[in-house]
Amino acid sequence: MSAARYYVSGKVQGVWFRASAREQALALDLRGYARNLADGRVEVLAAGDAAALARLEIWLRRGPVNARVDALAREDADGAEAGEGFVCS
Repeated sequence: MSAARYYVSGKVQGVWFRASAREQALALDLRGYARNLADGRVEVLAAGDAAALARLEIWLRRGPVNARVDALAREDADGAEAGEGFVCS
């Protein structure tokens, strides 16, 4: 199992980014969460198959229709933080 934490910058709050990321993650059988950060970014923690994480990362680079992704930062993460399922907070 692999895990990664992503920080997405741009117009990513108030455009259904977290809910859309959840849909993508669930379709890829990933666990984790998506949450808004106080600085305007969205944090996504995902754990699961490495190929599924790569596909999620591709999606995170563009986001949903109304979003504008300016930057995506990725760091390795501990899969134990992901919990069960995929939640938005």
